Amino acid sequence: MDSITVIGMTSIVMAGFTIAIGSIAPAIGEGNAVAQALRSIAQQPDEANTISRTLFVGLAMIESTAIYCFVISMILLFANPFWNAIMG
Repeated sequence: MDSITVIGMTSIVMAGFTIAIGSIAPAIGEGNAVAQALRSIAQQPDEANTISRTLFVGLAMIESTAIYCFVISMILLFANPFWNAIMG
């Protein structure tokens, strides 16, 4: 196999791993955050607005991890910086 084929196969496999891990871990984190927020609201219903606001900020931070993994996988698939090193 030539180096272009190896780089192509490696990029596709790593993009798949990036999406797999990058979507599973934030999903587990979001589930845990929502479960804990519901427990907190059940214990202190008066603080529901504050807990909800903090929950949404935390969920946005957790979701940004999945978005970053998606961007990295798209770079690996469509704008791979390693192609230029081999071609040039």
